[in-house]
Amino acid sequence: MSLSVYLYEDLNFEEELYWANITHNLSDMAEAAGIYQALWRPDEIDAKQAKDILDIILNGFCKLLKNPEEYRKLEASNGWGTYENFIDWIFRYIKALSEYPESYILALR
Repeated sequence: MSLSVYLYEDLNFEEELYWANITHNLSDMAEAAGIYQALWRPDEIDAKQAKDILDIILNGFCKLLKNPEEYRKLEASNGWGTYENFIDWIFRYIKALSEYPESYILALR
């Protein structure tokens, strides 16, 4: 299983601005960093646009960077879902959220 995140120009969901996919094995790490809902379930926190989740994800990203050894403990034992992969993925997502703050989020799990 995995998470696919999309950013779209408008609510017609026709013009895709960004897409990324990550393994669901990182959901525990995301939960520990306080960013699970912003990433996997933005609808549950009433987030519709990139600007609605940017600060949440930035805060969680900082938590991850400050305590890498703590979060590495949550890596998947099968190797699918590492701290380094998650950091890289979040960094790229933050760049897209920042570039397109008015875009609309679609998270498919």
